[in-house]
Amino acid sequence: MLAEHAKIVQMISLADEVNGRKKLQKMVYILKKMNFSFVEKYELHMYGPYSEELTLRVEELCEMGFLHEKCTDKGSYVQYTYHATEDGLKFSETGDAPTASLAPCISKLNDQSSRFLELVSTLLYFDHLERTEQIEKVRIVKNKLNFSDEEMDAAFDFIAEMAACAVA
Repeated sequence: MLAEHAKIVQMISLADEVNGRKKLQKMVYILKKMNFSFVEKYELHMYGPYSEELTLRVEELCEMGFLHEKCTDKGSYVQYTYHATEDGLKFSETGDAPTASLAPCISKLNDQSSRFLELVSTLLYFDHLERTEQIEKVRIVKNKLNFSDEEMDAAFDFIAEMAACAVA
């Protein structure tokens, strides 16, 4: 059971830090869709795919002292930033060693905005559909975000880049 917790700490430590709960959710989901060994169950939620399991694991890891959660008041919202603690780094070593391709994939994900990762993860949620149907679904469930055709193309390009990174 704690092996899954260790994977989350490893992922965050490989990223150095992750800014935002939404970004963390999307990063793990996209990595899972790229066949990395994350087991959290996801369902479509307000901001795209969401895992209550991941939320609970992160809370537990913070309570155990393996992750540090920093809260920054941004006026209209609170920004959460996560990084692995020294104890967390030791704990993460109890899990299986990450595959060599995990770190570069995490880096690519962490360089993206939460908004873009929300688009990518939502497209991946509908990856059983044809591309045009995926776009239609996203335009329905994310209509308030008004993603442009260029953003859609960039998201599909990024998905292909992530797939190549995952098998490298």
